[in-house]
Amino acid sequence: MDSTTALLVAGVTMFVATHVDDLFITIGLFADRSFPRRAIVLGRYLGTGALFAASVVAASLAHAIPTHLLNWLGLVPIAIGLKLLRDRHRGDVVAEAAPARPATRALGVAAITIANGGDNLGVYIPVFATHDGHAIALWAAVFVLMTALLCLMAAGLVGRRAWRGPIEAFAARFVPWGLIALGLWILSRLLPV
Repeated sequence: MDSTTALLVAGVTMFVATHVDDLFITIGLFADRSFPRRAIVLGRYLGTGALFAASVVAASLAHAIPTHLLNWLGLVPIAIGLKLLRDRHRGDVVAEAAPARPATRALGVAAITIANGGDNLGVYIPVFATHDGHAIALWAAVFVLMTALLCLMAAGLVGRRAWRGPIEAFAARFVPWGLIALGLWILSRLLPV
């Protein structure tokens, strides 16, 4: 079993690597005064919870496969990270999944979160499939806290548009490397102890 500290670091890394783009969407939602703050926060929790639960279910189904084979799924977040690095190097622009007219209810925010969460599933499923219930429960707690932090950050940054450029630059640099690090961490479990 992994140490609690390593699991906490992995949980924070997973969340940041897969939700940094959601920060910008959430900033946009908080900037829209017709959007109730409670609906944004509740919607973020509903959407993130749905992605987390879907990943747990998919990972549970994967338990029929031997663990040493599941560790090879670490190649998925590595591939996503490498693709992001390639796209950044080529100058490809990744469109944000922001709605033209945001809904005014929590279910609309949840739908936005889920629609923007394809990369989340690609990261969570292989990680969850190679860990026990203790690790997954710990990560669920980390995700609850990190979702609150994401909402607080987005609300705080709404009035500070001058920070948007540096935040986007940091995200463009961190996300690919965070995904690659997660993939390497999963693959490292293939090595004999």
